[in-house]
Amino acid sequence: MPKIKFTIITLFPEALKPYLDSSMLYKAQDRGIIAIEYVNLRDFGLGPHKSVDDTPYGGGDGMLLRCEPVFAAIESVKAVSPDAEVILPTPVGMTWNQDLARQFAGVDTTDTSERHYIILCPHYEGYDERILTIIDHKISLGNYVLTGGELPALILIDSISRLLPGVLGGETSALIESFSDGDNLEYPQYTKPADFRGLKVPEILLSGDHGKIAAWRAEHSGKKAN
Repeated sequence: MPKIKFTIITLFPEALKPYLDSSMLYKAQDRGIIAIEYVNLRDFGLGPHKSVDDTPYGGGDGMLLRCEPVFAAIESVKAVSPDAEVILPTPVGMTWNQDLARQFAGVDTTDTSERHYIILCPHYEGYDERILTIIDHKISLGNYVLTGGELPALILIDSISRLLPGVLGGETSALIESFSDGDNLEYPQYTKPADFRGLKVPEILLSGDHGKIAAWRAEHSGKKAN
């Protein structure tokens, strides 16, 4: 069984699949570490046109997601997986960071049971406030606005999945990178050639002295570029 299952409720599953079926996330699915399924919100739309939105009470620009299709879509998943937790990307949520990614990935616990996250991708001007009554986690990616929840869904799935054992290539790949320990930044890294157009790799990294290299990396970690 996968370590984490993600169910994405979206109007645009075709916008998500190319990224999620590529590179490391494809390998994570292929190895059975994660599973991803898509629920098309339009399938739960109302009337002959499968409407999922309407104008806001009190007036105003734009359209809001209606309660009925959203509740129905989430309840259809919960009928099979009642313990699934619902995530909503929204400006009013907690700001996403590496600590939260680790919590959602469960990498700091001994709990090996499968986790199931339902990610609702909002659209239009917003959503009926009553939808929040069935949301477990409200997540914000920062103080800016996007046209929909698909990009946040990709970021959430990517940042959680890459922390799971077996997803990245090296055993410590996710342990030594930026933000793996609070607000630290990863040390500068270099590869061949040692001299590129006069830009040289620091001599200490070519020395083979692992003690000095570790000290150099510790010294240069956490320094932000201006």
